[in-house]
Amino acid sequence: MKNTKTLGAEMSLYVQSALHDAFPQMIPNDFEAAVVPTADPRNGDYQCNDAMALAKILRKAPREIAAAIVEALERPARTAEMVSSLEIAGPGFINFRLNPEWVADRLLSIEDDPCRGTPQVGEAKTVVIDYSSPNVAKPMHIGHIRSTVIGNALDRLHRFCGFRVLSDNHLGDWGTQFGLIILGYRHFVNPEALEASPVQELERVYVESYRKSKEDDAWMDQARRELVKLQQGDEENLALWKKFVALSMGEFEKIYDRLGVRFDLTRGESYYNADLPGVLTRLDEAGLLVESDGAMVVDLEAETLGVCIVRKTDGGFNYATTDLATVFSRVRDFEPETILYVTDERQQRHFRQFFTVCEKLGVDVNLEHVWFGLMRLPEGTFSTREGNVIKLEVLLDEAERRALEIVRSSSPDLPEAQQRDVARAVGIGALKYADLCQNPQSLVTFTWDKAMALDGNSAPYLQYAHARIRSVLDKHAAQFPADTLGDARPACALPPEQALGLKLARFPEAVLGATRHYRPNYLADYLYELAREYSTYHQSVPFLKSDDGVRESRMRLIRMVADTLKTGLDLLGIEAPERI
Repeated sequence: MKNTKTLGAEMSLYVQSALHDAFPQMIPNDFEAAVVPTADPRNGDYQCNDAMALAKILRKAPREIAAAIVEALERPARTAEMVSSLEIAGPGFINFRLNPEWVADRLLSIEDDPCRGTPQVGEAKTVVIDYSSPNVAKPMHIGHIRSTVIGNALDRLHRFCGFRVLSDNHLGDWGTQFGLIILGYRHFVNPEALEASPVQELERVYVESYRKSKEDDAWMDQARRELVKLQQGDEENLALWKKFVALSMGEFEKIYDRLGVRFDLTRGESYYNADLPGVLTRLDEAGLLVESDGAMVVDLEAETLGVCIVRKTDGGFNYATTDLATVFSRVRDFEPETILYVTDERQQRHFRQFFTVCEKLGVDVNLEHVWFGLMRLPEGTFSTREGNVIKLEVLLDEAERRALEIVRSSSPDLPEAQQRDVARAVGIGALKYADLCQNPQSLVTFTWDKAMALDGNSAPYLQYAHARIRSVLDKHAAQFPADTLGDARPACALPPEQALGLKLARFPEAVLGATRHYRPNYLADYLYELAREYSTYHQSVPFLKSDDGVRESRMRLIRMVADTLKTGLDLLGIEAPERI
């Protein structure tokens, strides 16, 4: 069911038509009616506040404008089946209540749609999403979790909305540190430790080599020579570098497998190494390249961004140069409409500089920096100096261990293997959701109690709601094997089921909002509200003991809830087990 409209969009078109009938030739061509969900459901389901916005344009009182709009809406030719009532409130708000039967029909029309009625706004559009991007020869730690989890959620959301997505893991696999690693590897590597834990041993080798470089100038000079040899294609050093990359990727893939993350591309900084001199040529031809204290820069003082260094005084290139080469390549190879960069807040200035240079060069693509706040423990931000950086593998292990305790307590009858499988889904899901349920730009204080809670805004709460519904559906199938839910309409007679049906019908709006604003927490908020609506419904009516016909109608409705929870959690990269 492609190219459908959300409820809000349908309501807005409904009002837009009436608006032009009520005030012919008086509404600006670029004015678009806006109908939004009400903040308080006691006032209705949707609300239009355009009368206030049009008061100055039409030189009329807002309530007079609202009355004219309502009169146009109530004409027989425009009376819509979807609206059961409308009224004017306050200074000129127009409140609408939807027809529950119309909402039920809409739910039936989207039930079998894999996208659950979400408009395919991304058709024929390509987006590149650059996220995760760990450094070779360094273990992934808790600082990588936000880019990886937020980036993957945006990846999934964009695909769901019809975009052609190219997810790119832009590895830090080139740079001055490799001279130190190569030299340190030859002197300090422990083959047994390398076999057991490759990246951890490479990190230890680097730290040891770096420490020695601070004590011995000759060691640092030799490390620089090893780096030059690598850059010039020395076979031995190049072979070592490739080994480091392969070992690191092997470790990274283990983490990504556990997180359920996949990339379409893995192009590290080294992929663009040969293109870097051409970046300077292009900048020079555009008249943007200037010399400053021995370095080559782009002067951005007029934009209050200082200077953007593209070649250092020692002749080496830096991140800005690599990012320019990368964007040129992506535009040439994939012709994207948008490129998203998912990194932490500390890189905001870099991306402002980089985007400004791209604009000056006429790079024809929408560039977006989706930045996020840092994650910290209750006692403070993670810090290598303080020794409280937690390796991501250790964090995932702890999440699964804690989840296993919950599963063993709630489902002691499950076989051990199934308990561990469920614990994996619950633990990893809890970790992801603790991040995704918050505004990405907020600073996240991570606590296990909140992440693993079964009675709050957490993944386990949503997963449990899903599993509870599946359990009810299983009991129904066992007790009433002859009942066919496909012949039933979703229940909509009582206020709790009307509220639940309306919430289900708003799923596309939550998905589009999360996608357009790069805010997965919009979808997380929606799922939490949906689960709470279900909980209210569950407590207010009987299911299995209902009368024939009513029972099936309620089962159909809650099956839609379970399916929507599962779909929404999947968009956040979180599994929804059948049992917990």
